[in-house]
Amino acid sequence: MADRYLSFATSRPGAALIGRLGLPRPARLVRHEPGRPVARGPVLLGESEGGRLGKPLRAALDSCGAEVPEAAEAPAALVFDATGVREARRLDQLHAFLHPRIRALAPCGRLLVLGTPPELASDPGESAAQRALEGFVRSAAKELRRGSTAHLLLVAPAAEDAIESTVRFALSARSAYVSGQAIRVGPGGRATAPEDWARPLAGRTALVTGAARGIGATVAEVLHRDGARVIGLDVPALGADLRDAMAPLAGAAVELDITADEAPARLAERLTGEAGGVDIVVHNAGITRDRTLGRMDADRWRAVLDVNLVAVERLTEALSPLLPEGGRIVLISSISGIAGNVGQTNYAASKAGLIGLAQALAPALAERAITVNAVAPGFIETRMTAAVPLLVRAAGRRLNSLGQGGLPVDVAEAVAYLASPGSGAVTGQVLRVCGQALLGA
Repeated sequence: MADRYLSFATSRPGAALIGRLGLPRPARLVRHEPGRPVARGPVLLGESEGGRLGKPLRAALDSCGAEVPEAAEAPAALVFDATGVREARRLDQLHAFLHPRIRALAPCGRLLVLGTPPELASDPGESAAQRALEGFVRSAAKELRRGSTAHLLLVAPAAEDAIESTVRFALSARSAYVSGQAIRVGPGGRATAPEDWARPLAGRTALVTGAARGIGATVAEVLHRDGARVIGLDVPALGADLRDAMAPLAGAAVELDITADEAPARLAERLTGEAGGVDIVVHNAGITRDRTLGRMDADRWRAVLDVNLVAVERLTEALSPLLPEGGRIVLISSISGIAGNVGQTNYAASKAGLIGLAQALAPALAERAITVNAVAPGFIETRMTAAVPLLVRAAGRRLNSLGQGGLPVDVAEAVAYLASPGSGAVTGQVLRVCGQALLGA
């Protein structure tokens, strides 16, 4: 369903009226188009004294084709290496770089701050200073206007050469609806730069559950765009929709009830047989059966838990041994699993459970360089949200720093980033795709 307020606010007469009335002014977000540069203009780069990311960061920007001048009137991005901030007083260096430049940031610009995971700091003073970066970035993200976003990238020592995939994602239009989030690049991961960053998934096979429509269908499209061979899975009742979604992608369609007792074995057999294996598994299938707890019968409770969580556990147990080294598992959680939601105790429990599953599996599969991450969408414009009551839908769209709902492609871009071979040092993460929703921050 179209966001009429956004359409009005971004028209010339609407923008003028909304400005006079002091109402929220969401901006049209620039989203990724193949062939477009990573950074849409000049990138201004700053660093704290003693920072350790200067060379790898500059190498990543050069690889992206970014222009990095000494000064620019309307920079597309402001990037600051804060790894040298080892005590609170050195936070002044961050302020000194950004204060005179932040208001000049171009529309749909990017603010990227890089630091060290506080738990890996050398002493309490450095830990405090590095933890301060998260509060700073979350607040700065809420101050940005005109569709601009902010990201914090926490890079573990010895992971400096694994940052390029995340730098590309953060600076590009692929992260249009991600803001105010901290992404950790950990030690010990195996990040491999793809031969072609425009098609990083070439030669890989991806399974996407719940692929007949909505977010799942868009995830399949984006993974295919990035070079993957796609296998879509959905329930037999949506078989026609699934085949229609897979046809333009030359993808295989698997009709299967994932809650069936034999589903894991049947799917594993299909993937090892005619499919020839699988490299990426995206658990997107999910349902809602909303009621407040006192009105929720056992069938509604059990249906949601069975599809959204129990089936994912069973499928992952069966499929993870089939993944090769460097495989990827991405779980589609929800902001409801982080913040909770009225009438969704079953749904929120299942989606929170997926986060726990990702965090538990990540270290268990690290020896095989398999990453496990969760993506937590906020208010995304889908058939499901179109059915939400008008006032609730309006609130869902506005209660985030970008003042609008996201699109299925925003979730898909996050999945594709986590599925990339270059993201091998990012695991056990929960990446919120919510425009920095004001709930659950």
